[in-house]
Amino acid sequence: MRKTSSLLLWVVLLPVVCAAQQNRSASWTKFQFMLGSWNAAGSGSPGQGAGEFSFTFDLQNRVIVRRSHTEYPATAGRPAFAHDDLMIIYADEQQLFRADYYDNEGHVIRYAIEFSHDENTCTFVSDASTSRPRFRLVYRKIKDGELGITFDIAPPGAPNNFKTYVEGTAQRKVSLRTHD
Repeated sequence: MRKTSSLLLWVVLLPVVCAAQQNRSASWTKFQFMLGSWNAAGSGSPGQGAGEFSFTFDLQNRVIVRRSHTEYPATAGRPAFAHDDLMIIYADEQQLFRADYYDNEGHVIRYAIEFSHDENTCTFVSDASTSRPRFRLVYRKIKDGELGITFDIAPPGAPNNFKTYVEGTAQRKVSLRTHD
């Protein structure tokens, strides 16, 4: 009787579990316009920079990893330098998208992720704090294969007073499809 009850429970629950997995996978399609490898150029506070980045699935399609490398040339007041960062995008327990960002300067930023109604803009926003700056990173689809990128910073105590720090555009090198 116990084996029959266990088997019946699996037969009843299996479609529910499979449907939940399908819903989770389907939600990753919002990131489609960002997936692949990109060449980027921009301007802003650190100066004119150029580099590349990629958004790729990892961990058997459970996360998206963004890797970025940007070269900034020397200026009159500063030597040339490079900026490298890594961001891991994941769905939390409530199936809300979050991201954790790390860079070679020692910054760690935790983001919540939102999409515009038309799903052509992806916005990463850090939590507001009275003691730390707040960050906003926006990827906007300009057209197929082209992104607009803006990185804004708001000062501590004024969490909605964002000012653009760096902005630029990117051209897709390689496209990747979402995994269904």
